[in-house]
Amino acid sequence: MPNAGDTSRLDALRDWASTRHHLRRDARLELAAGDASFRRYSRLWLDDSRTRILMDAPPEKENSQPFVAIAEAWRNAGLPVPAVYATHLAAGFIELEDLGDTPLHLSLGECQGAASLAWHERALGLIETLQNRAPRDTLPVYDSSLLARELDLFPEWCLERLLSIAPPACWQDLHQRLIDLALGQPMAAVHRDFDAMNLMLHDDRLWLIDFQDAVHGPITYDPISLLRGRYCRFPRERYAAWLEAFRRQAIADGRLKANVDSDEFLHMADTMAAQRALKVLGIFCRLTLRDDKAGYLARLPHFLNHLRDSLAPWEEFDEFLGWLDTAFAPALERELARRGISGEGA
Repeated sequence: MPNAGDTSRLDALRDWASTRHHLRRDARLELAAGDASFRRYSRLWLDDSRTRILMDAPPEKENSQPFVAIAEAWRNAGLPVPAVYATHLAAGFIELEDLGDTPLHLSLGECQGAASLAWHERALGLIETLQNRAPRDTLPVYDSSLLARELDLFPEWCLERLLSIAPPACWQDLHQRLIDLALGQPMAAVHRDFDAMNLMLHDDRLWLIDFQDAVHGPITYDPISLLRGRYCRFPRERYAAWLEAFRRQAIADGRLKANVDSDEFLHMADTMAAQRALKVLGIFCRLTLRDDKAGYLARLPHFLNHLRDSLAPWEEFDEFLGWLDTAFAPALERELARRGISGEGA
């Protein structure tokens, strides 16, 4: 049941939209989706049966200005993002083009199936288009401070607050190494959550949503967000083949220097994937413990597997991998069992 604050905001959202479109006070407005942030989305029916999506992002919780600015810049660059029809940023309201109800993850099927593989190919192509077209000079830089804050989520929320265990002795060295490797990569426009749930299928085309956290950052970040995301765990051979095709295209486009060979690019991608997996483990614990959002702890084993897959090929990370297997994984298994949670470890 919605609380009084939710009801009050929904009433204000309805009043704003109804006034804009000269609708009756009881115009049809239904919840369309929520997400891990404090944003909520509702679908509004206009008198001619057209629809709009209304974003409600409480301004004390969410800054919507970056979303609006990026939407305009990316749409002007020919990228598939929803049109922004109106804004009331002081209230946290935005009226958007309706892209329907089919995020990509609902169409994937079996991860190794033909449909899933084809959609991942198309999504990787969209990343290439994004990197080639998106203006970068106005995006915040994915700098060492931001990378460090993200990595710090893991010891704070996952180790200390969820599991009550200490990080290993090698943590600070790993922390700095992953930051240095990320900063050493070629830079590109980065969506920063290029996951199948943030790609909409509309008119047989993939559309970008939830891009408000976009940055100018490492070239491998969006590919590994997709290939080591929350829905699939691909065999090493398939993962490496996709990255090799991406590398070759990036060289052809001029996004990557020709002297970056396959092994170097794979190392870039794996270490970037490790940074993101550690960040996600921390974020999912924070969403559970601070924001009281259900379902995220069950996903921790899946991202632990991504973390292992990313570090295992590289000898320099053997000490941390040993700690994952002997200390972290058993502690996580015990905590999930104590909470009655069956982890999604596939």
